[in-house]
Amino acid sequence: MSSLEKSLGYSFKDKELLVTALTHRSFPPESGKFFHDNERLEFLGDAVLELAISDLLFRKFGQHYKEGDLTKMRAYLVSETRLVLLAKELNLGEYLLMGHGEEKCGGRTRPSILADAFEAVVGAIYLDGGFKAAFDFVCRQFGRLLESAPEKGLKIDYKSRLQEITQKYLHALPSYRLLETEGPDHDRRFKVALYFENQEISQGTGRSKKEAEQQAARLALKNIEENLGKNGFG
Repeated sequence: MSSLEKSLGYSFKDKELLVTALTHRSFPPESGKFFHDNERLEFLGDAVLELAISDLLFRKFGQHYKEGDLTKMRAYLVSETRLVLLAKELNLGEYLLMGHGEEKCGGRTRPSILADAFEAVVGAIYLDGGFKAAFDFVCRQFGRLLESAPEKGLKIDYKSRLQEITQKYLHALPSYRLLETEGPDHDRRFKVALYFENQEISQGTGRSKKEAEQQAARLALKNIEENLGKNGFG
């Protein structure tokens, strides 16, 4: 673990916390020994990461951007895509403890597992060294990404963000259906419905099918993130 601690830039006082952060739920049943998996640390790390990123964005961009813009930047930074990128840079996949079946299925490179492991590491650092240690780690990892947050975060793809949320927390994907098309060819309007597990969640309209789907995804995302937040997930 010393090589990983060097990459993290943090040395654990309680090494077991780092081991737990790297333990996928498939490992304990096969190990024959008692291990905690990393799901609770991932839950904690998700909250710590969101607070740290919110603090960084507020201090750097708070005077120039509105709350909604800061929210989009945060969504961009803490998205699964970005967390996987950082996890790969730290080679977290090489250190994961997981069952043989999961490993054979490509678990060490699976995006959801890598993103969860990264958040679990944040949670472990927080428990071991407090918020300052976790905050310093987040600063080191997200420093260069922070600079691109306004440019890329404000162009967030609502459909992609919704898919990341539903995959991570609900383990399912939304679907879209074209309801109707109105108007002449030069002024066409599209109406699309978004469904989740065969239940209509929202509708969107636009001058193209793509624009209507983005609108439906934006409304669904707002509703889902509010509900997840109330239940302690977001």
